[in-house]
Amino acid sequence: MDVKILDVISGNEIDAVISRASLKDMPLKKNGWQFSWRTLYKAEAVQIFKLSIKSSSVVEGLFMFSVMNGEMVYMNNIEIASHNLGTEGKYDRVAGCLIAFGCLKSFELGRNNYEGYLTFESKTKLISLYQDKYGATLAIGQRMFIDPNAGLHLMEKFLKL
Repeated sequence: MDVKILDVISGNEIDAVISRASLKDMPLKKNGWQFSWRTLYKAEAVQIFKLSIKSSSVVEGLFMFSVMNGEMVYMNNIEIASHNLGTEGKYDRVAGCLIAFGCLKSFELGRNNYEGYLTFESKTKLISLYQDKYGATLAIGQRMFIDPNAGLHLMEKFLKL
């Protein structure tokens, strides 16, 4: 899926793509990643997608999801490359594109009362970010979800549909 991310320094939009990730795409923790993606890749019943610039093989972000009980799309993990973090990040919109992609998958794969809902567990310090930036709702504890209306908004904003 084609998307556009933002080069923070130049302000230019950059053509990027979200595609299925392979084991060779999985980055190492020693290269600044928080999750052990090679271990996560081996988990059963999950799908991992990467976001990379069209002209590069560098992984700018990763998104892992599963379908729980055959009906609810669950975002297991999401991470952007360390060089894209914070105000000094190289590219913006990476996380937004990946979350919007998860919302798209929730419409495609969600069933019954869960169609269009993307659910996930948030780190405590990220709850307000997910609420403010992505329209997520806090359910119970650290469990959050993005409802169909918020998901459609994110898809319109971040995906080229």
